[in-house]
Amino acid sequence: MGSTPDFGRRDLIKRSAAIGLITVPSMSVLTACASGGDDDSKKVDKGTKSKKNPLSVNASAPLDVVIFDGGFGQQYAKDAEAEYAKAFPKGKVKHAATQKIQTTLQPRFNGGTPPDLIDNSGAEQMDFGTLVAKNQLTDLTPLLDAPSLDDPKKTVRETLRPGVVEMGQFDGKPVWILYYAYTVYGVWYSKTNLQKLDAEYPETWDDMLKVCAAAKKKGIAGWTYPGKFPYYLPFSLYPFIAKIGGADVLTAIDNLEPNAWKHPAVKAAFDAYYELYKKGYILKGTPGLTHIESQTAWNEGKALFIPNGSWVENEAKKTTPKNFRMAVSAPSSLDKSDKMPFGTIWASGGEPFIVPKAAKNAEGGMELLRIMLGEKSTKNFVKQVSSLSSLNGGTEGLSLPPGLASAQAALEKAGKNVVNPRLQDWYVALEKQQIGVGVLGEMMAGRMTPAEAIKKIQKFADDTAKDDAVKKYKHV
Repeated sequence: MGSTPDFGRRDLIKRSAAIGLITVPSMSVLTACASGGDDDSKKVDKGTKSKKNPLSVNASAPLDVVIFDGGFGQQYAKDAEAEYAKAFPKGKVKHAATQKIQTTLQPRFNGGTPPDLIDNSGAEQMDFGTLVAKNQLTDLTPLLDAPSLDDPKKTVRETLRPGVVEMGQFDGKPVWILYYAYTVYGVWYSKTNLQKLDAEYPETWDDMLKVCAAAKKKGIAGWTYPGKFPYYLPFSLYPFIAKIGGADVLTAIDNLEPNAWKHPAVKAAFDAYYELYKKGYILKGTPGLTHIESQTAWNEGKALFIPNGSWVENEAKKTTPKNFRMAVSAPSSLDKSDKMPFGTIWASGGEPFIVPKAAKNAEGGMELLRIMLGEKSTKNFVKQVSSLSSLNGGTEGLSLPPGLASAQAALEKAGKNVVNPRLQDWYVALEKQQIGVGVLGEMMAGRMTPAEAIKKIQKFADDTAKDDAVKKYKHV
């Protein structure tokens, strides 16, 4: 992944789309990008529909693909394109990769000649809300309703992991985006380092505090996190809130409902995390650490736990000891009154692909996605980038690294108890700057109490709800 000046990171794309950690260009800039309509006269004729060609791809039409050249690289897409070329040998595939999606593609959108398929990611990601509002994207429902590549009895939709389809919708309308990667968020730890304390992952908060106390006696911190980017804290905090009060609490928060942040589950979760600070269980200096610095300190055994996503295994591999035995767990239970069982976790799609409405060969773009969601391409993706894909499976027979194997196991344990907060997708400024930097970072550094934090976040949420300039979305 290309580095970005404010993050100094190599792998921003691995979570940018899924968690809203990107700086979205202003609406005024993107309005030009998403202006004008599609010209049907420029589109290629559809091909003949058949069992092998359910999307009616024109076999001789060229296919134009642009991939974000980030943490996942571009080889996985090239390999899928090679499969497309085998199926449609007369259809020439044009592949391009860039870290500057906005800069590269805005002129093409303006001119009505966008690519057929785009991996819309990175620091220059085009704003989805604007693209949807300006009617610039192709409805991907035909792809989702098409037979899957490996099992014609199942539609593509039926092969996807929970929440992937919904993430591509706005207000429950057609599916505009297909998220190809799949990220598991939670509390990450080293099995080896816990074993040194004769401990296992604490499934209750009381046990979490006991493990942190035992670690402190040995000069080890319980937790660390990216203090400079405290919007990592929700990766474990939000599913903790859902576990305590039920998934409806997060839905109310996403919907910007009045007093949603004043729910008792929010206070209970904030109080628990604040206790980590009060008891001295946070690694000294954490408020000043970047994501890389906090992960390195964690790899070095200076802290036991870190809130993160499943990209961390690949991102931190240079500093991870060989016998680290990286693992992820869902948040601990607060107490027996929790509304959801232990194992409740946050997992959601990442790496968003779109087919522009003005694409000449939209059917070809969707067919390439269908190929990518086949078992062969999925396994290739998993092996290359150490990440799950949105295909529900695709890891059979593969030897997974410890963290990825753990993420897979966590998903299996969660079953239907997977939550997917949308605040970070729908309201980036609210989630990243106001809640993350403005409140959670302050609270965990001891500069704000939980009560003060809740009051401030609620005001931020209320202000966003009242702001007519901000497009609103709701769960349906």
